[in-house]
Amino acid sequence: MNMSRKIYNKLIRDKIPEVIKSKGGVPKTFILDNKKFREALKAKLTEEAQELLEAQSAEDVLNELSDVEELVKTIAKNYKISNEEIESYRIKKLKERGGFDKQLFLEYVEEK
Repeated sequence: MNMSRKIYNKLIRDKIPEVIKSKGGVPKTFILDNKKFREALKAKLTEEAQELLEAQSAEDVLNELSDVEELVKTIAKNYKISNEEIESYRIKKLKERGGFDKQLFLEYVEEK
């Protein structure tokens, strides 16, 4: 049987190799060192944010938000930042700068 190779070069979830194998594929993976892992996590967050931007249905938005949330939690854990610290900081910024409820979009600022 002649197999073709598709290049991904990206961070994947832990169970993806088993999913690939169950479909007859042969994945080539390796474990990243911590520095490269941090870079890959941030790149993956950017990828998922782009997919969120393109999502149209509520189901697609939910799917991408769950990926973004998982990445945020993993990045925080890798930097030894607790969920409580994130929430505390989020509330601090909310009090200082507000949220996004007013749907404000800044077009420009005239400066002297």
